[in-house]
Amino acid sequence: MPKATWKGVTLAESDNCIVVEGNQYFPPDSVQRAYFKPSSTHTTCPWKGEASYYTIEVDGEANRDAAWFYPQPKEAASQIKDYVAFWRGVNVEA
Repeated sequence: MPKATWKGVTLAESDNCIVVEGNQYFPPDSVQRAYFKPSSTHTTCPWKGEASYYTIEVDGEANRDAAWFYPQPKEAASQIKDYVAFWRGVNVEA
């Protein structure tokens, strides 16, 4: 079962992830929201659309923009709407 951890804390875990471009996208209901803070950062992918980000906070330590999601993806990426992916030191094991 895919699992995302940082600083020894499980951020998300699910058997219903979707893999896109080598990244595990976790379903919204599998994410431990207590560790996520909204970020004002946005980036654009030509085929997925505009991504929004979260900063991860564990024990007072922040990992800025370490998670991203597509709240309104383009049609080609509609299956990952609101699914969350990770980077910046977050360990994702599949």
